[in-house]
Amino acid sequence: MPFIKNPVTRKRVARFRENRRAYYAFWILLCLFILSLAAELLCNGIPLYVRFDGKSYFPLFRYYPEAAFLEDGQQTRPNYKMLQQDAVFSGNPQNYMIFPPHPYGPYETIRADAIALDDEVTLRFTPVLRVGTVDITSEFRKVRSRFFDFFMDDDGSGSGAADISSYFDFPEQLVKGLETRFGNQAASHAEFRLSRGAKEFDVSLSTYTPRPEPPETLRLIFREAPIDDHSEKHEAVFDESLTSVIPLPVLWEKIDEEDRSLLKSLVLERFSGPVDDQRLVAGDRQYQVSFLKTDVRFPFPPVAGHPMGIDAAGRDVLSRIVHGLRISLAFGFLLVGCSMLLGILTGALQGYYGGKIDITAQRMIEIWSALPFLYVMILMGSIYGRSFALLLIIYGLFNWIGISYYMRAEFLNLRSRPFVEAAKCMGVPTRKIIFKHILPNALVPVITFFPFSLVGAIGALAALDYLGFGLPPPTPSWGEMIFQAQQYRWAWWLILYPSMALFTVMLLGVFIGEGVRNAYDPKQYSRLA
Repeated sequence: MPFIKNPVTRKRVARFRENRRAYYAFWILLCLFILSLAAELLCNGIPLYVRFDGKSYFPLFRYYPEAAFLEDGQQTRPNYKMLQQDAVFSGNPQNYMIFPPHPYGPYETIRADAIALDDEVTLRFTPVLRVGTVDITSEFRKVRSRFFDFFMDDDGSGSGAADISSYFDFPEQLVKGLETRFGNQAASHAEFRLSRGAKEFDVSLSTYTPRPEPPETLRLIFREAPIDDHSEKHEAVFDESLTSVIPLPVLWEKIDEEDRSLLKSLVLERFSGPVDDQRLVAGDRQYQVSFLKTDVRFPFPPVAGHPMGIDAAGRDVLSRIVHGLRISLAFGFLLVGCSMLLGILTGALQGYYGGKIDITAQRMIEIWSALPFLYVMILMGSIYGRSFALLLIIYGLFNWIGISYYMRAEFLNLRSRPFVEAAKCMGVPTRKIIFKHILPNALVPVITFFPFSLVGAIGALAALDYLGFGLPPPTPSWGEMIFQAQQYRWAWWLILYPSMALFTVMLLGVFIGEGVRNAYDPKQYSRLA
């Protein structure tokens, strides 16, 4: 770079550029930060430009009351999206608004009726397997039964028969299992597949433990065999005119006309509100019918206009992530910059003067570092309320300690060097010796630690917001969105997109930190012997 005069610095920059991963990460993070500074121009519910009655308005940069556009308007800020639908704009092509590329702000609550959804109801038929029980004696005579008529006969004529062995062809293993249990001998659980006509079902015997007296009756559990048919999806989709959106399934033809009319009436009812599931018999099977319709409830998954979904308060996730990026990076840069400045100043004074000043300051720093940061943050937040400035000040008061140790060690090492002694002999003021002669040679740990400190600050802000001790709501925050995901675990978009944003920014910072560290490493090509 031609504007860099120092040859040593040029070599370090060249080494940094050789690390392609770090070099590209630096430019990506820089571009993200620049874009985040223009977040209002990218994601906002307020128009960038309004043309009305031959005049130009810039609502994003200046406040305009509603009365400026409507004769009966108020002096409050108008809802520009509703104003756009008014006759003064929709009926006059000379009046128009230009919104940002993503016309939703981080604090704007999305109206449920503004979300475009397919207005249709899906009927889902789920097979319900019937279960029945029968208690029999050792002669296969039925003593009592429950929901057993379906398994006895197609027309139910055999439901009252006493001897069930004439209706079923019991396998030999089932007969032996019954004999073992009637003989009061231990037996494990067993299942058998039986068939009668077109019906197939499973018969099971429970685990038996010997008793003081042999049993007089045993219970057989009959279960309808599962339907093994994946060739057709048992669903029907209707619109408000009860027109089938997709071809009706074959199952629909097996439903009685009376049941069809009932289902259609419930479909119409589902368009206005929830409907309970229904059970019906189609052919020789029983089904549970569910009436499915996509209702708008927050949080809501990604949909047209909201590619990253909507959070629990009805706010656009993409807009909050973009604005949260600006807050996270701004907080990180301000915190690390202030912490570095305070740490450099404290470490420089300790290292340069040494003696009693050094030991006294070091003991005070050790006492200060022993204070629990989180408790101090909770206490100050409860007194003064949570805010960006308070969080920055409190965290900054603790974050400078680490860099002061490195600066103290550098100054203790450099203050005895010949060029410092020469400057003292020439009568150079202490201020110039510290900041002009020693400090430029002691900035290596500051520069190499800066990217890692930035990553730590961004992660700490997300953690504090997640715990509820960070920025006040409804400030856009990645940690707050991740906390919402914990409450709504089915809302995958609330954990996926904020986590990806946090992971990407922290990963870029780590890549940059590795590149800077390697650029300042004088033993870049050293290797083990």
